[in-house]
Amino acid sequence: MVSLKREREAEVDDDDSEDGVTAKIGRGRVVEDRRSRHCPYLDTINRSVLDFDFEKLCSISLSHINVYACLICGKYFQGRGLKSHAYTHSVQFTHHVFLNLHTLKFYCLPDNYEIIDSSLEDITYVLKPTFTKQHIAGLDKQGKLYRAYDGTTYLPGIVGLNNIKANDYANVVLQAFSNVPPLRNYFLEEENYRGIRRPPGDIMFLLVQRFGELMRKLWNPRNFKAHVSPHEMLQAVVLCSKKNFQITKQGDAVDFMTWFLNALHGALGGTKKKPSIITKAFQGSMRIFSKKLPHPDLPPEEKEALLVTEEYQEQMSESTFLFLTLDLPTAPLYKDEKEQLIIPQVPLFNILGKFNGSTEKEYKTYKENFLKRFQLTKLPPYLIFCIKRFTKNNFFVEKNPTIVNFPITNVDLREYLTEEAQATEKSTTYDLVANVVHDGKPTEGAYRIHVLHHGTGKWYEMQDLQVTDILPQMITLSEAYIQIWKRQETDDDTNNHTGV
Repeated sequence: MVSLKREREAEVDDDDSEDGVTAKIGRGRVVEDRRSRHCPYLDTINRSVLDFDFEKLCSISLSHINVYACLICGKYFQGRGLKSHAYTHSVQFTHHVFLNLHTLKFYCLPDNYEIIDSSLEDITYVLKPTFTKQHIAGLDKQGKLYRAYDGTTYLPGIVGLNNIKANDYANVVLQAFSNVPPLRNYFLEEENYRGIRRPPGDIMFLLVQRFGELMRKLWNPRNFKAHVSPHEMLQAVVLCSKKNFQITKQGDAVDFMTWFLNALHGALGGTKKKPSIITKAFQGSMRIFSKKLPHPDLPPEEKEALLVTEEYQEQMSESTFLFLTLDLPTAPLYKDEKEQLIIPQVPLFNILGKFNGSTEKEYKTYKENFLKRFQLTKLPPYLIFCIKRFTKNNFFVEKNPTIVNFPITNVDLREYLTEEAQATEKSTTYDLVANVVHDGKPTEGAYRIHVLHHGTGKWYEMQDLQVTDILPQMITLSEAYIQIWKRQETDDDTNNHTGV
């Protein structure tokens, strides 16, 4: 009851008509406080301690209502009236300049007047970066290095993400998607999704808002530091996934990516029939040929009799996909003459054979077995491969260490399309733009990512806060887990598309 009363006081205390910002004179005319443009405390602001990546709540009351950042120490406090935490802090520590994290207005406390000064614009831009269509259109055309306030240089988009405890599995997926231009461009402009209506009480749209905020921070050319904390984004993930994905517990990057893509598609108003930016960028389609198999324990005569019945004839169905799962051959466990385990290698085109329309694979369910083969009917602008490295049984998770040999550019997938699709698909050649790697043991390993910076044509490796450049030929030596490939286009308007 007491905290509720305090919050209400903080709201009342925040009414601009009651503070020292303006005064009404005569017939409703408003004049500005003389001190607003001449605050003597602006030189006490310490930009090096300002960090707006964390949840916007008061450090004392833990309330989200009317939260102000102290620009001298960087801490968050509620309200600015006489009994508020921000007011008390200003008197106790003689810290005078505060920023309302919601209205983006600056105030001097305890005098309680609004500060109007253009030199503070860099602070509001870090808190809430904005991008014009012209700026977005030029992101992939130049590779200019920018200098952060702390002196470090960085390329926007090639920015480290803080590993709070065990969230590197999510970081690499977020980094990968931030380097897919149509997805990035859509989320850089809040107007693209601001008008989407969601049912009352629906929390999933929080995922869209937080992802947009993270994109704008990752691509901000005026950052105070050359790394970003995904704290608010990950809190939304924990909440919206009902704690299936945690910050403090290692997860699987493919599981997270699958959930995240489908959750974003739904939150953006997408359905099976209605597209979203997710399906426009990543959705392809395939034909699935499925044939039921008789139980292996049956006598041969019974098997033959069943195989001619209608139930055991091959059925064809059409299906869409957001990514393709590539199966690795079973890793042999033999050693060489020096007793070293030999790590097997396999060409990418061998494991892509799953989709050639003739390779059959057996799938076992609890009751029945099926033979399936696949053939692609439509290729998306951006194609995601998930290389199946982990197999789970009742007791433990095994990891297949097989190295996949793949070219970085010019992977032609025409032979995996149906004849009709081969006639209609203009471009079937892809170049790699992101490569997620899993190192170490199945349950306690670490993730890193290789991304192509489109403006410079250079490759970079990112592992949490570490960002280093890498030679393309080194990428193929890694235990690739998720890959994003970009279709080569001459007149593809998807790259320039920012709206749905």
